[in-house]
Order: sequence, then C-alpha cells, then structure tokens
Amino acid sequence: MPRAIVSCAMTAVVALFFGPGNAGADQAQIARGKYLVQLGGCNDCHTPGYFRGKPDFKRYLGGSDVGFEVPGVGVVAGPNLTSDPETGLGRWTTGQITKALRTGVRPDGRVLSPVMPWPAFANLTPADVDAVVAFLKSLPPVKHEVPGPFSANQEPSIFVMKLTPPKAAEKNTSP
Repeated sequence: MPRAIVSCAMTAVVALFFGPGNAGADQAQIARGKYLVQLGGCNDCHTPGYFRGKPDFKRYLGGSDVGFEVPGVGVVAGPNLTSDPETGLGRWTTGQITKALRTGVRPDGRVLSPVMPWPAFANLTPADVDAVVAFLKSLPPVKHEVPGPFSANQEPSIFVMKLTPPKAAEKNTSP
C-alpha cells in the first residue's frame, strides 16, 4: 500500500479516536453517554426553549433561558453543557466534570443548585460517568452565556419558574 494512503488512514483513525475534547473516547462510549444524558432528562433544564415548549435543538444543551426559583436560595438556570470554552464546559477537565456529577461541586468550589440531581447521578457506575463526560465533551460548542445565578435578594433578568411548597393536606371529613 502506498505510504501516502497509510499515512492518511492513520491520521483518520487518530482524529476519530483522539479528536478535540474527546481524547480516548470511542463512538460506543459517546453513544452510551448520549443515551444516559437523554434518559437523565438533562435536555430539559439545559436546552434553550425547552420550558417554553419550543426547544432549540440547534443549541442542544447550550444552557436554559428559564430560571428556577429555589426558596431561600435564589434563582438558577441550567448552564451551558457544551464544549464552548467561554460559556460552557470547554475548559473543564474530565476530572472536574466527573467531580461535579458525583459530588455537586464545581471547579470554582461552588456547590450546584439543589435543582441539579447530582445525588442521583453520584450512583452512576464509573463507566457510565465516563460515558456522560465523553458525550458532553463531544458536543459542538454553543456560545450562550446563561445569566445568574441570582441570590434570593437579587432581581433575576430571565423568566422564572417558581417552585412552591405543597399546601398542607386538608382534613378528610368524609365518612
């Protein structure tokens, strides 16, 4: 086989398996991560337009445009999970994303909002966490700065869904 063809083939293999943001991830692992992200409902809180009934899949997982009010905490919106280095996870390492999923702690030391179900994600197997991380790192960058978080005494600049505690059950007076 001519040397140029072998060189091109080797370059293609290296690019496929060790492309930007995915060093060592294979397509099966990325597909598993996509499946888990979809099953976990990540799209709901992290895709613009989802809570308005018109998800913008061109900005899939690019960060919400709707915030959640958490009583006593403030308002948070699902951040950009794409590989964008300025507004997403592009500068986060594999270890930092893994730590956030398992412990709820961001690289800057902030604890994730109580809305983020990281305690459930902490139960994922190491292989499944690796797959989720590989998938997130494979996402094309979406430039979308998500506003917030807003403390309980700040006025949010985005539409807010308020979480209200359930009312005490009325006494049942029927026989």
